[in-house]
Amino acid sequence: MMKTQKEKMIAGEPYRADGSELFDERQRAKEALMEYNNLAPKRIKDRARIIKDLFGSTGKAFWIEPPFRCDYGYNIHIGEKFYANFNLTILDCTEVKIGDNVMFGPNVSLFTAGHPIHHEPRNAGWEYALPIVIGDNCWIGGNTVINAGVEIGANTVIGSGSVVTKNIPANVVAVGNPCRVIKEITEEDKAFYYKDRKF
Repeated sequence: MMKTQKEKMIAGEPYRADGSELFDERQRAKEALMEYNNLAPKRIKDRARIIKDLFGSTGKAFWIEPPFRCDYGYNIHIGEKFYANFNLTILDCTEVKIGDNVMFGPNVSLFTAGHPIHHEPRNAGWEYALPIVIGDNCWIGGNTVINAGVEIGANTVIGSGSVVTKNIPANVVAVGNPCRVIKEITEEDKAFYYKDRKF
């Protein structure tokens, strides 16, 4: 049996997003996020309900500062105590898995979606999506971009303004464009709150 465009999208195969099924699902997410992003700040339970209804799965405790944008929502899975600062964007054309105790600075963007580099298939509407996985206890600095197919290991810190194009291992600090490891995180780092400043 022939796969639908949605099935191809989620499977990491080339697909076209111009069909009615995917259009309708993106519209559903936009409607939910329009409500989410315009609620009064004190309506915390209503915001949590919208995210629980929109996402594939959530932990019990999470906080996403509005405004927030995503494509579909149902491909996003967040763990316990997830926090995202303002202007989070997740293009979730396939699965995005975020572990427990993960923190995002403002203006973080996760892009599972991509397009062919040759203009002809790109202009014909072809795209693809590859999953993103972020392990437990990660801190993703503000203005970071995480591209399709990337995995970030547990306990890792990604410095502000990074563009993550390749997998980053666990227990490291990584920064830059393209993002690269600059140091391993050790037990000695527990004594410091910033560079050489001790608690």
